[in-house]
Amino acid sequence: MAETRHIQLPIVAQAAKGENGSATDRVMTALGFGKHKRWICILLCAIFLLCGQSVALLLGRLYFDKGGKSKWLATLVQFAGFPVLIPFYFISWPKLLTANSSGTASKQPSVLKLGLVYVTFGLILAGNGFLNSVGMQYLPVSTVTLVSASQLAFNAFFSYFLNSQKFTPFIINSLVLLTISSVLLVFHDDSSRLAGVSQGEYAAGFICTIFGTAGAGLLFALQQLALRKLLLKGQKFKVVFDLVIGQTLTASIVILVGLFASGEWKWFNGEMEEYGLGKFSYIMVLLWTAICWMVFTIGAVGLVLEVSSLFCNAISTLGLPIVPIFAVFVFNDKMDGIKVISMVLAIWGFISYVYQQYLDDYKPKIEKTSKTSEACSST
Repeated sequence: MAETRHIQLPIVAQAAKGENGSATDRVMTALGFGKHKRWICILLCAIFLLCGQSVALLLGRLYFDKGGKSKWLATLVQFAGFPVLIPFYFISWPKLLTANSSGTASKQPSVLKLGLVYVTFGLILAGNGFLNSVGMQYLPVSTVTLVSASQLAFNAFFSYFLNSQKFTPFIINSLVLLTISSVLLVFHDDSSRLAGVSQGEYAAGFICTIFGTAGAGLLFALQQLALRKLLLKGQKFKVVFDLVIGQTLTASIVILVGLFASGEWKWFNGEMEEYGLGKFSYIMVLLWTAICWMVFTIGAVGLVLEVSSLFCNAISTLGLPIVPIFAVFVFNDKMDGIKVISMVLAIWGFISYVYQQYLDDYKPKIEKTSKTSEACSST
């Protein structure tokens, strides 16, 4: 009976709120999801980020590896997948997963402010995407992935000034290791260079990847600032979809302008005809690349909202070993000693960051337990 009452109480409390509570909400509350809803959201967002990032990077390399040449098109597919999110935008999500953290309604920001945020983020996103496409064209996918480890260091730098990010010895150790792991790639053997890529093109690809990575670190820090100060005024899922659709729509328009201005749109027919895997595969590679980047973006923005931009970048770093390992088998990338050391340092840096999160999570619980014990002993 005690267990029955324990299960029924949340349902009664939810029903007492009136017609606003749906059957789904009551069931989720009864099953105990309400208590762990934040960690469920974090887990889902982390899975979206890791799966979307890994598959999108591999497909992006596949596009260039089999005959693709357009940097503008490779950039466009990073953002043009936003229409697939529109049907999900109108889904009535359970309140347990969508309620504002404060639980109170507040005035929505003006359309002008929202437009300014979306346009600014979209411009930064478009620039980062183009720089990353240049890097993907001239560098092995394993090199691009490992260089991207420095994004955590860049994000930490910007978060310190924009979001008052606190640094502990473990976080500093993580940033140093991840930075060194990227710098090491400058000195690795040129034998891993892609066929037909000159030394100047390789250097350009490396520099563009670094700047694109720095821009991504800045964008995540700005997203955290906007979500906390401006956009977090309503349901969480609605905020995430608003931001993702707004910034990717802006980025898509910018890249479309560049695509037509550069004249690369004239290559499509010939590129499709000459593509190594055939016309159908050409379309499928572009389509699934666009979808995977949207999955990644949803997961990334969700983690920034639920935790922080620094945590989002740390999860992204966790996926670093996945892409280089698959790239060795799929694209015959060479995993030389420098890359192995770089990967080990990246993983070590991530573990250091996760350990700090562990300490942050359990320290308040230990303090609360000790205070309770002291109170009991005094009585």
